[in-house]
Amino acid sequence: MHKVDLPLENKEAAALEARREREKQRLSRIFNARHRTMGVDVEALRNQVEEQKLREETEKRRDGTYDAERVLCDQVAQMLEEEERQRVRRLHQAVQEFREQQQPPSTRREWDLYNPEGLRQDQPARVSDYDPRCGPASLQRFAGEDLALPTRRQLQQQQQCRSLEEQRAERQRAMADTKYADTLEDKKRVELDLRAQQLAQLEEECRHAKDLATADYNRAQAAEAAEQHRLARQREQDDNQAEIHNHLTGQLLTEDPAVAESPLGPHRILTDRWKGMSPKQVEAVWKAQEEQRQENQRLREAEQQREAEWEVQRQLAAHAAMVLEEEQHRARLQLRKGLDAYNQQLAQEQRAQQQYLQREVYTNPPSAQYHLQFNTSSR
Repeated sequence: MHKVDLPLENKEAAALEARREREKQRLSRIFNARHRTMGVDVEALRNQVEEQKLREETEKRRDGTYDAERVLCDQVAQMLEEEERQRVRRLHQAVQEFREQQQPPSTRREWDLYNPEGLRQDQPARVSDYDPRCGPASLQRFAGEDLALPTRRQLQQQQQCRSLEEQRAERQRAMADTKYADTLEDKKRVELDLRAQQLAQLEEECRHAKDLATADYNRAQAAEAAEQHRLARQREQDDNQAEIHNHLTGQLLTEDPAVAESPLGPHRILTDRWKGMSPKQVEAVWKAQEEQRQENQRLREAEQQREAEWEVQRQLAAHAAMVLEEEQHRARLQLRKGLDAYNQQLAQEQRAQQQYLQREVYTNPPSAQYHLQFNTSSR
C-alpha cells in the first residue's frame, strides 16, 4: 500500500530529490539539440494530463481502501466495547443477586442493634413462672427442680432437626450455585469462541480487501509502466526519423562554423548545422557544473547539520522523559509512605480500642466459681 506517514525530514529529502530530478530532465532537454523545440510541446502536455488523471484515480482508490479499513476497525471496536459492557453488567447483576440471596440484613452480627422491629419482637421482662431468664433471686425456680424437662428435650430435638434441615438446604444451595456457575462459565466460553470466530472472519475479509486493493494498484502500475515504455519507444523512433531527415536535408559535412550562425542574433545557432561548442562555451559549462557541485555540497552539509540538531532534540526529549519518570517514582514512594503512616495510625487506634474494651468495659467477667454455686444443695 501507499506510504503516507513519512517523517518530516524524509518528506523534505524526497521533495529535494524530486526537484533535482526535474532539473536534470530540464537540462537534458535544453542541451539536447534533437529534443529542443520552439513553442509548446502538446504531446508532453497531453502526457502530463494523462499522468495527472491516473494519479488522481490511484489516490481515489487508495482513499476508498482506507475508508473501508477504517469502517471495519470501527465496527470491531464497537463490538468489543459492547461485549465489555455486557460482561460488566452481568458481573454487577451477579454480585447484586449474591448480596440479596446470601447477605440479607438479618444475617449480620449487629442486626439486633438496628433492627427496626426489635422492640416489637422483644419479650417482656417476665413471661411466666417458668421463664428461663428468672434466676435464683426471682423465687420462680428453685435448685433441684426440672419441671420443663420434656418440653426442653422436645425443643432440643426440634432445634436439632431444624439445624440438620438448614445444613442440608445450605448444601443444596451450594451445589446449585456451583452448577449455575459452571453453566455460566460454559455459556461464556461458547460466546467467546463465537466472538473469536467472528473476529477471525472479519480479519480474513479485511485481508482479502487489502489483497484486492494491492492487486488493483499493481495492475495500474504495470499498465502505466507499459504505456510509458510504449511512449518512450515512440519518441525514440520519432527522434531517429528526425535525425535521418536532418542528415539527408542539412549541411552536416560542412566545417564552416559560420553556417551554424542564426540570423536572429549572435547568441543563437542553427541546431541542424552546429558542430559543437567552443572552448569558452565548454569552460562555461564546466564552471556551471562546478557551481552546481558546490551547491549540492552546501545542501548536504545543511542536511547533516539539521540531522545533528534533530539528534540533540531527541536526546533532550529522552532526558526529559527520564526526569519525569524519576519524579513519578518519587511521587509513588511518597504516596506509599503516606499510606503506610495512615495504616499504622489505624492500627494504633484499633489497639487502643481493644485495650479500652478489655480494661474499661469487660472488667467483671463471670468465673467458673460463679457457675459452681448452683445446684449444690436442695435449697
